[in-house]
Amino acid sequence: MKQLIINADDFGRHKSINTAVAKALKKGCLRSATIMAGGKFFEHAVEVAKKNPKLGVGIHFTLANGYPVLPPEEIPSLVTPEGIFHANYIEFLKLYVKGKINRAEIQAELAAQLEKVTRAGLTLTHFDSHQHLHHFPGIIGIALKLARAANIPAMRVADTKILDGSIESFGQVIGRLGLGSLAKFAAHSAHTKNILTPDHFSGIVAGESVTERFLAKVIRNLGEGTTEVMLHPGTKNSTLQKFCEWEHDFEAELNAVTSAKILKLLIKENVSVVNFSALSKE
Repeated sequence: MKQLIINADDFGRHKSINTAVAKALKKGCLRSATIMAGGKFFEHAVEVAKKNPKLGVGIHFTLANGYPVLPPEEIPSLVTPEGIFHANYIEFLKLYVKGKINRAEIQAELAAQLEKVTRAGLTLTHFDSHQHLHHFPGIIGIALKLARAANIPAMRVADTKILDGSIESFGQVIGRLGLGSLAKFAAHSAHTKNILTPDHFSGIVAGESVTERFLAKVIRNLGEGTTEVMLHPGTKNSTLQKFCEWEHDFEAELNAVTSAKILKLLIKENVSVVNFSALSKE
């Protein structure tokens, strides 16, 4: 049996992302998204999710490159003087390894994010995190504890492969090696807590886009079991690149998951397109 989970991250970050999720669900092969509780368009994402019950929704825990749910004065080590999260995972981890990030504040903020999502009336299929920070020692334990308490059944494991055809630089090789090692530890930790994980993972980890060509290759080479493909679709590159301060090809990823070629290939290869709730049925 071959199952494919295509998950859109950053659901709720921008209306263009939310619109892309809805389009990719109705016209394509996307069946899963993770919602960003501190996103500027969180409420709109909740509306989209409630109108589309086939969409499996997880929580996209965020500790960097975004906005907190708690008041900044309650989590001073997590935010800049402007009251927002540190710019990216690199800035966050520099402080984290120096002991300048308060773990109690991490737990409080992630708990607040989870409470906000559940209070909105969404039943969560899984969790992951912005820029993969839930994989790091000390953070994975907090995330798993919260997930268990909230009965969230599954977690992303970004166990990246070095040679999957998308590597463009030596930096991406190093990034994949490091993330893959952390992911194995995170997966082991999840399994000891009876949290389910997909068997395989693919998608961007260092700026790459999931193009139609890349996704077709993934589908043709799927292993047995369940594979998650992570992506960040959007409807307007110019708007999102400015808003997110990220030169990512959001439109290419939306085009990939709504491609007629891809939809035909899934049928040809006898691949079931599912969301994370399918893991509990295996």
